[in-house]
Parts: sequence; structure tokens; C-alpha cells
Amino acid sequence: MPYDAIALEIFIASPSDVLSERAAVREAIAGWNAVYSRSEGVVLMPVGWETHSSPELSGRPQQMVNDRLLSHADILVGIFWSRVGTPTGEAVSGTIEEIERHMEVGKPVMLYFSNAPIPQDMIDDEQRKKLNEFRKWAQDKGLYQTYEAPEELRSKLRDHLPTAMRENNYVSGMLNSKGTAPAETQHNAWPLSQSARTTSFVGADGQRLLKAAAVGNGSVMVRRYLGGTLISAGRQDFTKDDSDSRTVAQMTAAVRELADHGLIEDRNGKGQLFQVTHQGYQVADELPDDFAGPA
Repeated sequence: MPYDAIALEIFIASPSDVLSERAAVREAIAGWNAVYSRSEGVVLMPVGWETHSSPELSGRPQQMVNDRLLSHADILVGIFWSRVGTPTGEAVSGTIEEIERHMEVGKPVMLYFSNAPIPQDMIDDEQRKKLNEFRKWAQDKGLYQTYEAPEELRSKLRDHLPTAMRENNYVSGMLNSKGTAPAETQHNAWPLSQSARTTSFVGADGQRLLKAAAVGNGSVMVRRYLGGTLISAGRQDFTKDDSDSRTVAQMTAAVRELADHGLIEDRNGKGQLFQVTHQGYQVADELPDDFAGPA
């Protein structure tokens, strides 16, 4: 019978030499859904370039993947065997750029490296060097597991997914807020608690940004393009490509207001990626649940 569930997207990141493993990841996700989705009220949705992209000549290919697929994903599963992939102009490879972007906003990454022998005709010294460097980087961060064959990868991922769903802060935070929906009515400004170290007021736009970030992934992003400015918090978009200049100015001021109050902090020093502070979470806890989204 039908049941309500929240959908979490799992982005499958890899070079082109692990097609069997990509299929194994999808099988592991399907296995998790079959066992847990009804009882947990969660459905995991596999996302990848082979099923969710189309040919288009409108910009840097990797940027389109980042914007249209990766930015909406909740978990990233990365797979490597004999190569890292093709440089993007901004990273060693598209796969590594995806991993770096995903980690920048505090979302979970699960990495798997194949130990299977590499056929002589597939060995590329430059690719192998870059792969070893990236593997060392991942090892230092305690980020990865190894496997010998796609079947082992499928089995390991099936075992690891319940742990990730239960213990990862980002994922558990998403699940704890699964009953939250964007509000449809405008509210007046909500006074901040004394426990949040401020007696001033943050406007309704700032409150909505903060609440959406706090119940989402803890981040506020400001992305500026030739076509406009995109501002998002958690999983909510507060401006879009067709937003008018007044709306963009209004939401930009809200981001600045939150930063000035110490409720979010600039993580890269460029005014592009902000993270909710401890004080910000305290304030967000004082706000109504229906503030988690645009008015």
C-alpha cells in the first residue's frame, strides 16, 4: 500500500572505467530501499550522469553537472579503479571536482577504491600517479574503503548505507527535519532568544534563510553568474535565474545581516559559502518550523 517517504539523492561519482561498479551501487541502493524505505520513511534515489544528463552546448560541461545534479544530491558515492578522469580546468578531474564541491558544503562522501589488477593496455602512468596522490589524500582523511570486485562493492555499500543513514550528522539532520515544509504565508519578524547572545532582531528573510540552512545541510550559498545571482540555504532556493533585482538585493542583504550577527560565517572568504555557527543553530532552534523556506 502507498506510504509517505522523504527522498534523498545519492550521486554516483566516478571516471568511465568502473561501469560495472556504478551498476553495483544502484543495486545496493535498491536493496536498501527494499529493506528499509517503508519502515524508515526514506527512499534513496541514485543519480548519475548516465541517467540524469543530456547533450547540451551551453557552458562548461562539469559546471552543468555540478549545478543540475550534484548541488541537489545529499550523499556522494565515489568509485575509482585505474584512473581519476579528465581535468576540468578547475580540478584534477570531474570526479574529484564533484567530491571537493560536495565536501565543501558539509555533505557526506563515501569513497571506494578497487584493488583489482589493471590490464596492461589500460595502464596510464600519469593517471596512475594522480590516482595514487588522491588515494593518499583520502587515506589521510580516513575517507575510503577498498574492494576486489563489483560484487564486493555492492555488499559493502549495502552494509555501510544503514550506518551512514543513522550516524552521519548531515543525513540524520535531514531525516529529523523531514516533516518540515516551506511555508506559504508571510510571518512577522521573530524575536531572537537571549540565549542566542543577541537582543536585536533579524528580519523575516534572514530568519527564513537561517532556519532553512539549519534544518538542511547547515550552509548558505551565494553563486554569482553573468545571468544573475542564485542564493540558497539548505535545500531551498531563495533566488532563481529569473528573480528580479529587488529580490536579489533583498536576499543578499539578508545574508549580510546573518553574517553581521555572527549567525553564519564565511567559509572561503569570498562571500560565496557560509556555514551556520553554533550561535546560529541556537537562534534557529527558537524559530518556528514553518520558517524553513522562502515566503
